[in-house]
Amino acid sequence: MKKIIIILGVTLLLLILFKTVESDFPEYNPNRSYVDLEEEILEAFILAKDSATIELPEGHFLFSQALSIDGKKHITIKGKGMDKTILSFKGQTKGAEGVLVTNCTNFTIENLSIEDAAGDNLKISESEDVTIRNIRSAWTGGVSTQNGAYGIYPVLTTNLLIEGCEAIGASDAGIYVGQSSNVVIRNNKAFYNVAGVESENSSAVEIYNNEIYENTGGLLIFNLPKLTVYGKNVKAYNNRIYNNNLKNFSVKGSIVSGVPKGTGVIIMATQEVDFHNNTVKDHATSNLSIVSYLVFAADEDPEAQLDQSIQDRGIRAVESDYESDTEYNAYPGKISINNNTFDNKFWFPTFSNEYGWLMLFKNKMKIPDIAYDGILPEGASLQDSEHKICIGDNGVFNFVFMDAANEFKYFSNEVTPYLCSLN
Repeated sequence: MKKIIIILGVTLLLLILFKTVESDFPEYNPNRSYVDLEEEILEAFILAKDSATIELPEGHFLFSQALSIDGKKHITIKGKGMDKTILSFKGQTKGAEGVLVTNCTNFTIENLSIEDAAGDNLKISESEDVTIRNIRSAWTGGVSTQNGAYGIYPVLTTNLLIEGCEAIGASDAGIYVGQSSNVVIRNNKAFYNVAGVESENSSAVEIYNNEIYENTGGLLIFNLPKLTVYGKNVKAYNNRIYNNNLKNFSVKGSIVSGVPKGTGVIIMATQEVDFHNNTVKDHATSNLSIVSYLVFAADEDPEAQLDQSIQDRGIRAVESDYESDTEYNAYPGKISINNNTFDNKFWFPTFSNEYGWLMLFKNKMKIPDIAYDGILPEGASLQDSEHKICIGDNGVFNFVFMDAANEFKYFSNEVTPYLCSLN
């Protein structure tokens, strides 16, 4: 009888702890009082010439269609502040984006908010020398799969600065940089998104002094197959990444739908990543994971295929035939994890995903601070020059070598082989 009581007590405790990391979807409900200036503002965008400054007044403005700029040089769009100039696309009938910028050089947008676009709030494509400053991207109401995919979404862009921005409610990534180079992402906030901040297939990226919290996953540094360029050389430092335990609300079949809630950082299939001097804490699945693309490909749901219209919006599906991309390297390498602070308020891992159960049984019920899947290409060996993972001084932390390629046969906490530094 005593044994049964103990088992029931432990089970009840686990259920209570599980409930503590289950969170209802949050809401963002600012007060709005719209003024009709659509025709005037739309005309200013259409008629803008090189070297123009479009100054937007204080107020809440509602639009039925996207605002776009194409092929211009030295354009500045500026509002009176992210709490004062609000561009809302709630119920828009034309276009997918809120603000769409293409093929521009020396472009700046600053001091305003963009809300409730049907697709992405701010998309910038094939441009260079771009500054995005003090922009709030948000979807109002409760977070939902129906929200647009990307909040701040520069892609195929060179020489890019994103600073002082906020991203709220994106069903894919709040602040996203894709297939871009020479990028700085600093002093931003991202919350209530599936992914807070994501660097995808981008090179020479610096991510620092950001606050990333209450997303499904905090920071994603990804390399995906079948794209035009592949990323490397990413530095992330002085960021605060905490309490990213929001239930995943992305489109099923998308790559981010495989991000388990309670994930602080994922470094996936990217080379030359320097992650240092960050604070990462309070995640119910893992604080930081280093994985190959195979982890995501193995979880592909054949019944959750993305139709072409969704993929045309830039939402990436899981590619089960990634090996047909002969230029793609599916494995992480030359990763440095050094001088970070890891902590966790949770006593047990979440039971909402298979990783939590794995850690329950394999990791003595501990949530890992640093987890490495250990998957390598055929013929490679652990810690060879191309696949080296170096962990420096990170204080007290829990390390896990998952040995995922062998069904966790040699699952281990032995960190000694990874105590090194990259030259």
